[in-house]
Amino acid sequence: MSTNPNNDDPRTRTQPSVAGFASEQSASLSATVQRDSEGRLQHLITLEGLTREELTALLDLAQFYVRDPGDLPARDQTLAGHTVANLFFEPSTRTRVSFELAARRLGAEVVNLDMQSSSRVKGETVLDTIYTLQAMHADILIMRDAEPGLPAFIAQHVAPHVCILNAGEAHLSHPTQGLLDALTVRQVKGGFEGLRILIAGDIAHSRVARSAWHAFTTLGVEELRIAAPEDLMPGPDEFANATRFYDIDQAIEGVDVVMTLRIQRERFGSARFPDELTYHRKFGITAERLRKAKPDAIVMHPGPMNRDVEIASEVADGPQSVIQRQVTNGVAVRMAVLATIVRNVQARRQLR
Repeated sequence: MSTNPNNDDPRTRTQPSVAGFASEQSASLSATVQRDSEGRLQHLITLEGLTREELTALLDLAQFYVRDPGDLPARDQTLAGHTVANLFFEPSTRTRVSFELAARRLGAEVVNLDMQSSSRVKGETVLDTIYTLQAMHADILIMRDAEPGLPAFIAQHVAPHVCILNAGEAHLSHPTQGLLDALTVRQVKGGFEGLRILIAGDIAHSRVARSAWHAFTTLGVEELRIAAPEDLMPGPDEFANATRFYDIDQAIEGVDVVMTLRIQRERFGSARFPDELTYHRKFGITAERLRKAKPDAIVMHPGPMNRDVEIASEVADGPQSVIQRQVTNGVAVRMAVLATIVRNVQARRQLR
């Protein structure tokens, strides 16, 4: 069974509270509306605005829920009596299943809605769907949607006891993915100080890259590098302080962590690479390229992978790969987020 390095129970710790931090330090609506009037997280929509202390508290609690391969999964009754509704307006398997397992292992009832044939398709607004679920006492709503700003909009309109968790928002944010990536790096590397981390691939369209950037920069890595073909690189107003590369062979030199991103096949029509083979040859993470990183560098991928496109199979399955560890950590991280959000709602009720 995995042990907690702090040798205590993170569930009993006082969570950091930063009332007013998000509104004062960020113009982002998502970062502002996810906090209650006392500064606690009521929703998780973005990692923007979370402090290092808050991120560390979530990682510590997630580590508490991690179990070694072969052990029975962690379980408790933190969410007993709560109802979680998964609303995935985009196709998903691993993220939806990960949230469902996390909620069930914390004692919640879980409802999975088929949003591809939902009332929204029939003309009902998303807000009407939310109000219907709220009336049925679903109090934790997990959302994935291609429309930017939808989770923050919904969070502004739900009842005070209802929590919204962002499971992937357009190209903007995927906070639990950012947390599980950070947890994976911390487990293997022992911390973040002095690390050089590379995120490579279709950065411009990646919510994973944006959440990873928020997490790693807040947690204090030495250097965050982003590498992409020119037409897949984000604008200059994004990814502040990241070192930009258009040559993957230069970007990977001497890094501690290599995170490669899935590239959508439809990008090949507009990208400078005409096909998958050309992309793999010029920008994919191959065994030869990986040798340019540090000898103990780890390789990450958010999944699902296009094998032998953005990452060679021998790298994905090789000894430096931590991709399956990321999947394992995803459940633990989502348990930590659910437990933290619910505890914050309960604390607010006790103050009334």
